[in-house]
Amino acid sequence: MKIESSSEFVLLACLVAFCAVGVCQGGSLRKNFYRESCPNAEEIIKNATWKHVTINRQLPSKLLRMHFHDCFVRGCDASILINSTASNTAEKDAIPNLSLSGFDVIEEIKAELEKKCPGIVSCADILSLATRDSVSFQFQKPKWEVLTGRRDGRVSLQSEVSTNIPSPFQNFTVLRQFFERKGLTVHDLVVLSGGHTIGVGHCNLFSNRLYNFTGKGDQDPSLNPTYAQFLKSKCQSLTDKTTIVEMDPNSSLNFDKNYFVILNQNKGLFQSDTALLTNKGARNIAKELTNQDKFFTEFAQSMERMGDIGVVTGSSGEIRKKCGIIN
Repeated sequence: MKIESSSEFVLLACLVAFCAVGVCQGGSLRKNFYRESCPNAEEIIKNATWKHVTINRQLPSKLLRMHFHDCFVRGCDASILINSTASNTAEKDAIPNLSLSGFDVIEEIKAELEKKCPGIVSCADILSLATRDSVSFQFQKPKWEVLTGRRDGRVSLQSEVSTNIPSPFQNFTVLRQFFERKGLTVHDLVVLSGGHTIGVGHCNLFSNRLYNFTGKGDQDPSLNPTYAQFLKSKCQSLTDKTTIVEMDPNSSLNFDKNYFVILNQNKGLFQSDTALLTNKGARNIAKELTNQDKFFTEFAQSMERMGDIGVVTGSSGEIRKKCGIIN
């Protein structure tokens, strides 16, 4: 950073001092938001999350996906958690969200916090923290910082999902537009795609690449031929909606750089993965991220930026008593 004047130096010094006392702001969020109102909130969330991860090693990928789908529709306001009612079909019942799971874990954590600190900790903060803690279980320490102070939104509409959540069939231009609308960069797009290093994908989300890529019964020529044969042994028809395949073969429970290693070998599972290699800048970033330390550093920074999308703070929104129901 180039400091142009003494006044800028004073301002920078004040910011450094402010951050040093543990309340460094990111947007309107801050560290240790619940320090006075619910001192053990983050510890309770971590312990409960880690307990669930020991039982279900797929939970980190599930919460990571849920957090992403929440933040990209109306911001990180826990609108993804709201249940549909007789008068409204909510986000969770939109087609891209029907395969989400982990709602019960968030609701259980919320119930525990309501016993300790009723009406204090938002479902939006619980989802943000539990996502970080679930991925971090493997390392037994936090992999990124989560600033807190989010409040819960009161609106959840099925109709808003498809226009805000990128699909696995999209090309680079469209993916970039989705991210730019959320204030995120191409760098964030590539880095956050690294979340595909954990979890699974359903055959129907990529089998067109194996059997009918251009509508002529052909295979996607950009797909590694050996990998394509492996996928065909798992997904044997275009109509298979039940079979699942690891997004990062033999490493789908380990949060690591391996997604970028296989991506650069043309073994990205979805069209949206392969799309990252069609742009020179994105392709260069994908190569850099094969360095594990760099991937961890960059993923942490991009997750912090994503966690700040459209947050509801101050007197807006509410603190839900139950995450699935508006007060």
